[in-house]
Amino acid sequence: MEKKIVCQNRKARHDYFIDETYEAGIVLAGSEVKSLREGRASLRDSYARVKKEELFLCNMHITPYPFSHHIDLDPTRTRKLLMHKKEIKRLIGKTEEKGYSLIPLSVYLLRGIIKVELALAKGKRKYDKRHALKEREMKRELDELKKRDRS
Repeated sequence: MEKKIVCQNRKARHDYFIDETYEAGIVLAGSEVKSLREGRASLRDSYARVKKEELFLCNMHITPYPFSHHIDLDPTRTRKLLMHKKEIKRLIGKTEEKGYSLIPLSVYLLRGIIKVELALAKGKRKYDKRHALKEREMKRELDELKKRDRS
């Protein structure tokens, strides 16, 4: 099972505490699939939302395929996500809790099928981000000291 990552939301892990991750299919037009295979997509500022027991991905930008002239699609249109009904009902309960939201982490190809990795996440505050940066710096310094001691 080889995953080919098309695009990632790199800021998501910096801006959110990630509790759970889910895999979902996505409904796309043919030209969007071709564009995604070339890696012409961005997850910046995108999010998922549940409406009437259906899951939708909003603000994901897919650059129009240059050789597709018969269809003009909005690059940031809302796209439907495909998940089991039981999983969607569970997500409805979780997202109604205060502070939780659904954030796409990555879009990837799995055996020729395009999938979206969604995260149930809680937003970080400014001091949480500073604390995480401080911890990372301390860990990096410790690793460097360990390397020096070995040499």
